[in-house]
Amino acid sequence: MEPVVTLTDFMITAVCVYAFIKLKKQNFQGVVHQYMRFYFLFMAIATFLGGLLGHALQAQVGLVWKLPGWLISMLAVSSIERATILYAFPLLKRRFARFLEIANVIELVVFAIITFVTLNFFYIKVHSAYGLGLIVLPIHFYIFMKTQNPGSRIICLSTLFATLAAFFYTSEIGISVWFNHLDLAHTVMAISLYFFYKGTLMLHPFHETHVLEKPLSFWQAVNKLFKRA
Repeated sequence: MEPVVTLTDFMITAVCVYAFIKLKKQNFQGVVHQYMRFYFLFMAIATFLGGLLGHALQAQVGLVWKLPGWLISMLAVSSIERATILYAFPLLKRRFARFLEIANVIELVVFAIITFVTLNFFYIKVHSAYGLGLIVLPIHFYIFMKTQNPGSRIICLSTLFATLAAFFYTSEIGISVWFNHLDLAHTVMAISLYFFYKGTLMLHPFHETHVLEKPLSFWQAVNKLFKRA
């Protein structure tokens, strides 16, 4: 049905497979990098199934076959949330960090059930917005304020760039019928995922010396975040 949309979905798959393989070869230890590898693996599977069943063969298999890609993409978002929470653990109050861990599981289950029952992509968007906009972005920004960690900086900028995908999707702005709003959104996602990978390479374990004696203020952090962008 949608050959170019299928191809741009597969483009995301290719970026995620590349990131997963490269991170696997790096063999970084610890649960943070394990969850980041899960993130890229789940995104690769989700976008492959989304391109194949949700776009290429949609007329043959029906709407219900969009679900596998949708639900696996939710696992991907939950994985990067979990990686972010665990990475920030040394900098967060213990109770708050534990609360975020529990909330991570609850929101995944709740949104998965709602999506399964309604077959509505809207809830996938809400789950992604919550995970990236309310967990990944603010926590990595907080890490950057406390440590000026370059990996957190890249992930913050990549998350902000990824919001363009939501803009193209909701506004339905496209270049032509052969490169529509979905293709633009997928292209933005592919680029942002590559930079998520680059940021992941710099997520080294914290040491006491990595924490600034005087953390950056909010506006100092914003200025440094965009200074070399």
